[in-house]
Amino acid sequence: MEKNATTEEKIKEAARRVFMRKGYAATRTRDIAEESGFNLALINYYFRSKQKLFDMIMVENLQLFVHSVMGIVNDPETSLQEKIEILIGHYIDMLVKNPDLPLFVLGEINAHPAKLVAKVGVDNMRHNQVYLAKQWQEFVASKKGLPVNPLHILMNVLSMTIFPFVASPLLRDRTGISIEQFNKLMEERKKLIPQWIFAMTGMQESNQ
Repeated sequence: MEKNATTEEKIKEAARRVFMRKGYAATRTRDIAEESGFNLALINYYFRSKQKLFDMIMVENLQLFVHSVMGIVNDPETSLQEKIEILIGHYIDMLVKNPDLPLFVLGEINAHPAKLVAKVGVDNMRHNQVYLAKQWQEFVASKKGLPVNPLHILMNVLSMTIFPFVASPLLRDRTGISIEQFNKLMEERKKLIPQWIFAMTGMQESNQ
């Protein structure tokens, strides 16, 4: 049987919708079949398993996200503060659309980090090669900023944006908030996280 690219893409799009709606654990291959209009045998022929289909979708989403992020951090037209604001908003928008992505990435990092980096396509990129790192070094040299490794900023941005999504099921269960209310909180964090980062690093004062 010859594989059809259009059929494959339709199955992937249907799977994206189902994974987004139900999450990975609650999704059955039969749900994807019903959503796509194709039978189980055809889905198994193209993707072999729900796990392989999920992995493929997550890697593609991660590739799009990482490459768009590189455009943000290497933009010479935006300030250091603007980059951080845009980056945080970009992260949160991506995670609202792909709430299963953090757990997928954490699982891949624990299992085989080098393989994940190669899949995403940034194996030759280092944090000190991006324009944002250069701007941070200039900011510290001006004696306005806290003289810390820029990796601390990256870790703070990642933890403050990603961890709420990882903890979302527990947070929603314990507080009784809906997914819509949770996403509203994440929208608020688009403004709050940059303020916290700026206050911690001295960028707040430099903006005034």
